[in-house]
Amino acid sequence: MIDGKVAFITGGARGIGLTLGRGFAADGASVVLADIDIAAAEASASSFAAGQAIAVACDVTDRDSIAAALVTTVATFGGIDILVNNAARHHFDVNVPPTQLEPAKWRQILDVNIMGTVNCTTLAVPEMRKRGSGAILNLSSVAGYEVTTCYGVTKLAIRGLTTAMAGELAADNIRVNAIAPGFMDSDTVLNDVPQAVADMFIQDLQLIKRQGRMTELVGAARLLCSDEGSFITGETIIIGGGAFRQV
Repeated sequence: MIDGKVAFITGGARGIGLTLGRGFAADGASVVLADIDIAAAEASASSFAAGQAIAVACDVTDRDSIAAALVTTVATFGGIDILVNNAARHHFDVNVPPTQLEPAKWRQILDVNIMGTVNCTTLAVPEMRKRGSGAILNLSSVAGYEVTTCYGVTKLAIRGLTTAMAGELAADNIRVNAIAPGFMDSDTVLNDVPQAVADMFIQDLQLIKRQGRMTELVGAARLLCSDEGSFITGETIIIGGGAFRQV
């Protein structure tokens, strides 16, 4: 159960972050939509039931920004139980081979996708310790399994961070897991990925021949962040229609 828990979700203004936030709220959690786009986060938070969600400005590359967002979270809801590290750069322009991305964009994607997860976890953990437990959910991707792009490299790193953090934080009764979504129906993907690429992915790589729905991520996320998943840590669950399945 996650009823009564407080979930802090980065990149929560839209897409997967917002979808997970709505799923958690439906189960009785209080939700913090943390996003660099505060106007979008506020608009999304207003769609929740009164008092169930707030929006906070949060740049995951800036620890002062994260710290301020967590202060607001604690002042509003009393603490934090769940951290969802969802914020990431994943546009088509970073889905290129490693030597074909200019250094400035490499630094940006590393700062957001990898260091953003490190930064938010580092700052949220002390608040979880005060509660005596916590659950952290990192967002990897199927792109991190057959790695050919810069984006895939960062999502492979997220799987490594998940296992390392699970070991580090186990003594604090904080579990760390990840989900690896496949080709989902987020606006970013739908607007950014050429149709030919989408069709190839679905037909050639997936066993289930359709695009995934963001709502299909909620069940696994709920399990990993709830007391029902209390014996699971250090794991990454692929939710990709059978693409890149593992033995």
